[in-house]
Amino acid sequence: MIALGDYHATRSNELGACAAMSAEADLDQARDPSEHGPETTPLDHAAGSSRVTLREITEDTVIEVIRLKVAPEQERFVSPNAVSLSQALFSRTAWYRAIYLDETPVGFVMLSDDSLLSPPPANPQVWLWRFMVDERYQGQGVGSTALRLVIDHVRRKGGFQTLELSFVPGEGSPEGVYLRAGFRHTGR
Repeated sequence: MIALGDYHATRSNELGACAAMSAEADLDQARDPSEHGPETTPLDHAAGSSRVTLREITEDTVIEVIRLKVAPEQERFVSPNAVSLSQALFSRTAWYRAIYLDETPVGFVMLSDDSLLSPPPANPQVWLWRFMVDERYQGQGVGSTALRLVIDHVRRKGGFQTLELSFVPGEGSPEGVYLRAGFRHTGR
């Protein structure tokens, strides 16, 4: 099995040390995504009517997505979206989407999905390559809801036992969001 920490070592070393985590139990136990339709789930929000969705990035929305930013103290944890989209352009395994809150782009997610290769390997791997929510929308449940949508997407595709990721540890890192979603440290 490809270790996510090894895969991201060169990219992550620019930002600092990485700690890998795995979510095997989460893929086995995540709720049925058909409860809310494909890639959509209600956000438990004070207004009660907001929705978080994952949407393709188009020529009409790419500039808005590139302008999304984490807080300055979080910049060491994730690459800018312009860098991520540039890497996706040259990766045969990149699956990426904008995270929307209602009709507003508020974040970005990118997977590395071996099943996109042609032909796909016998035992494809998938891992969360990038995940960010703009600083203005953090702390509202957007990240947790979007992460659940990503897990649901991976489950619907089938053929995967785990969803792995790496993160840069430290104050303000997304570790808590990942742990609450069912990810567990792998020690890699």
